[in-house]
Formats: sequence, C-alpha cells, structure tokens
Amino acid sequence: MTQRTARSTKPFLSSLSVIALLAGVLLSGGEAFPFGGQVVTILDGGTIEVVRNGKAQRVRLNGIVCPKSGQPYSEQAKQATSDLGFSMDVTLQIYGKDKQGRVVADVLLHDDRNMSQTLVQQGWCWWDRKQAPEDTQLEALEKEARDAHRGLWADPDPVPPWEWRKNARGATP
Repeated sequence: MTQRTARSTKPFLSSLSVIALLAGVLLSGGEAFPFGGQVVTILDGGTIEVVRNGKAQRVRLNGIVCPKSGQPYSEQAKQATSDLGFSMDVTLQIYGKDKQGRVVADVLLHDDRNMSQTLVQQGWCWWDRKQAPEDTQLEALEKEARDAHRGLWADPDPVPPWEWRKNARGATP
C-alpha cells in the first residue's frame, strides 16, 4: 500500500513544482524565456514592431520616454531608434503590457546592448522614473548625456513629453 501511495503522489508533486515555477516567473514580472524576432517598424523613438513567427508585436521600450511626434527632437529620436534596430534581430525581455496594449520590454541588440540604455546614453530620451524608478543604470546614463549635452540635452531646457502634452492641451481653446 505504501508503494502505491508514493507512486500516486509523484505526478502531483511534479505538477506542483511546475505551478510553483510558473508562479515565480509571473510574480517576477518577466517571461520564463525571452524571445527573439526582427524589428520591422519604428513607430517613434520608444515604440517598435517586432515580428516573431510571422506575427507583428508592438513593443514599448522599457524604462524610457522619447519625444512625441511634433515635439522637438522626436524625429532624431525615431532615427536613432531606427539606426540601432531597424531590420535587426533582437531579443525581448518582457515585463508586461502598457495601457495601450503594447508589450513593455527590454530590447537587446545583436551585440547584447540594451536599446533603451543606448538611446538614453545618446541623449534621445528621458529615463522614465515612473515606469523604472529603481533603474540606477538609466539614471546614470541620463545624467551622463545631460552633462555632455548630447542629443536633446544640447537644448538648455528640453521639455519632457509629459509637460509638452500638458502645454499643448492648455494652448487649445
């Protein structure tokens, strides 16, 4: 009888292990396995489309905010994103989805550079303190770009997108 009980609990324990592993992955905010794809569209400085298995997925770059369309430096930010990733194979480390349903991910380039970090270092976007408040690397890279007057930091007082949108709304009667 003891052998039978031991045998019948093995599948249960195995299933329990899988459930615990999946719960850990979900609670950590990432996927169990990062996935790769090809960048096929640059929508703006902080949003790209990646094709995986024939399906396009809209991706918001994690931890950054780029100038919005019509805002100063928006075209340069979009071009910098294109220069880094357009038609390249990338790896996505997914954190979840944003309010618009876009996947939020770290996008790793073929040489293992992080696209968000590179854009911040080049000075084309802001570190998103709301989305990635504890990302000390993005914080340091933004300070480095600001101190060196790179990209949008060449402007003595660049207006971040959240203020630009607020000002644009206030100007409309």
